[in-house]
Amino acid sequence: MASLSAQILLCITLMVATCSMIGVNGSVEGVQREFDYFALSLQWPGTICHRTRHCCSSNGCCRGSNSPTEFTIHGLWPDYNDGTWPSCCFRSQFDVKEISTLMDALEKYWPSLYCSKSSTCFSGKGLFWAHEWEKHGTCSFPVIRDEYSYFLTTLNVYFKYNVTKILNEAGYVPSNSERYPLGGIVSAIENSFRATPEVVCSKDSVEEIRLCFYKDFKPRNCLASKTSCPKYVSLPAYVALGSNESETDIEWISDDEAL
Repeated sequence: MASLSAQILLCITLMVATCSMIGVNGSVEGVQREFDYFALSLQWPGTICHRTRHCCSSNGCCRGSNSPTEFTIHGLWPDYNDGTWPSCCFRSQFDVKEISTLMDALEKYWPSLYCSKSSTCFSGKGLFWAHEWEKHGTCSFPVIRDEYSYFLTTLNVYFKYNVTKILNEAGYVPSNSERYPLGGIVSAIENSFRATPEVVCSKDSVEEIRLCFYKDFKPRNCLASKTSCPKYVSLPAYVALGSNESETDIEWISDDEAL
């Protein structure tokens, strides 16, 4: 009897261990420890769009008067306190139909600012949103449990913590001539959200601002102790091309060619 009980206990232990490695759709994955906090990464289109050399219909920089003029979403990223992060945590292929009701908001506030297709964990190459869900969204468990919730939650956090509005009210507005003190930009966000952001620059232009949150989405300080930014930075204004200028100033390519 003792031997039989030991065998049963062993079988139960093996079953539990196996279940812990099974993804949502039943695929077996490596076990990753749970993340520590979220980082909401926001892109400044004025900096990124100035680098646009080719246009296509999927590039938000190429929308003329509808091109973005405020910070847009890069992604909501689960991170670890040691400076690393999980990725591609369980096999869940992006399905655009899951977020069909969010499409208008995603196109406006979470557009791709490039023509090239994004690499994904499970779908080869695809939409920018596919990359963000498969690489980062799948690691948001147990706070966020499915694709729709990932995108809806990110949009809600983005609207609640409106960085563009905070900076504009503090006098930090898009300009191709002004330079602003980095410390002033950081302080404006700290004073509003009671937490220190991370600022990423491309040369002297702000490229991204990241806000960090506990798992209940209360703001916390970001961990970065260094910055790629100088003491004075710019928020370049991007003047979107009109329909008469697009043919001469920027080469248009099809989405299929944008690889």
